[in-house]
Amino acid sequence: MQTLLDDVINIARQAGKKILEIYNTNDFDVQIKGDDSPLTKADLAAHNIIVNFLEEKYPDIPCLSEESTGIKFEDRKQWTECFVIDPLDGTKEFIARNGEFTVNVALQENGKTKLGVIYVPVADVMYYAAEGIGAFKQEQNKSANKIQVRPLQQKDGKNHFTVVASRRHGLDKVETLCQNFASFDLTSRGSSLKMCMVAEGSADLYPRLALTSEWDTAAAQAIVEQAGGKIVQLDFSDMTYNQKESLLNPFFLVLGDPEYNWQKELVIPTFD
Repeated sequence: MQTLLDDVINIARQAGKKILEIYNTNDFDVQIKGDDSPLTKADLAAHNIIVNFLEEKYPDIPCLSEESTGIKFEDRKQWTECFVIDPLDGTKEFIARNGEFTVNVALQENGKTKLGVIYVPVADVMYYAAEGIGAFKQEQNKSANKIQVRPLQQKDGKNHFTVVASRRHGLDKVETLCQNFASFDLTSRGSSLKMCMVAEGSADLYPRLALTSEWDTAAAQAIVEQAGGKIVQLDFSDMTYNQKESLLNPFFLVLGDPEYNWQKELVIPTFD
């Protein structure tokens, strides 16, 4: 597992380096895919770097990437494990040039994520985790530090919740959910960085009340879980990967403090 993790870290960094080359040239056309999401040559370049390496080094483990084409569920459902890849998570952030985009690579086995790597090219920050190893954050050339979710903070004698949300999707619904809390603050962040904030203990809750796909969450699932948190559906059931025909995720919650009874205390409004 450690060798595999090291390989995924290295290839994520290589993909991030290529993304930055394109990002810094301002030379990227934007295409619109069938689901109305944007696509740039940075997405495709990172996809090719990651998938070509993994297919050569680990030929027995299939790759499921956001930019994969022609993979049918009839074939996928036979896989007991696969890499789940978002070569450039946060393409809209890339286009907006705010730096809040990442490279995400995960390994799932029988629906559960065993390993996850999230690389932030602009900041040169690497989040990574694997079963039996733990969750870590490495900033630039510094040594990696183990990360974990934090206990809820107190403010004026009450639990105080730092809630992080997407700046582009479902913010009104998150604000409704936050009415659960007597004391909270709400911040926004792009891409999978929101989930990393919960894992590293700089936020307590990330409610995702808009659509995502499995490659958006698989790597973060491993990191959050190994840091002591959870990612669950709104009914608090498990998130799973490559177990259904649609690769869209249900709405979900990223939860910090494991001592807090989220399921009992958090009232989930009805959302369409």
